Amino acid sequence: MRAVIQRVSCAHVTVFEDGQLRETARIGRGFLILLGVRTDDTEQDARWLAEKIAALRVFEDADGKLNLSLTDVSGSALVVSNFTLYGDCRKGRRPGFSQAAAGSEARALYECFGRLLADRDVPVQYGAFGATMQVALENDGPVTLVIDTPRTQTDSARLDKASEI
Repeated sequence: MRAVIQRVSCAHVTVFEDGQLRETARIGRGFLILLGVRTDDTEQDARWLAEKIAALRVFEDADGKLNLSLTDVSGSALVVSNFTLYGDCRKGRRPGFSQAAAGSEARALYECFGRLLADRDVPVQYGAFGATMQVALENDGPVTLVIDTPRTQTDSARLDKASEI
């Protein structure tokens, strides 16, 4: 899995349906998480990523240091599916998406990730899976991070350990 995380003051998602724009989700302080699911991702990847994101210390403490996590500041998460995070642009002018998981598989892990994040006391809102969305945010910092779940044999042990948490 791949997540692009932006620390936000607020964010919302709007979808065009039945000839009208409709807001489907909104959060205040927290993270906007663009989430890409890869063809070989598993629930262990979702668990590892949810734990990592919930515990990331990227909010300022009283001394202005990045020492507080999303849960420490009672922040929320807006999770938006984004298969284009696995766009391969190395050849030609059109990205290839062969590494991105198919819709039903991606949706299951996207929803699993959101539930696992909520299990860590993070209020979660969702974008509209598979829809064309307009995502608006007020970036705070800016603080933007890209996190990929572990892929190597050595990192598999970390995934196993994360599943015990």
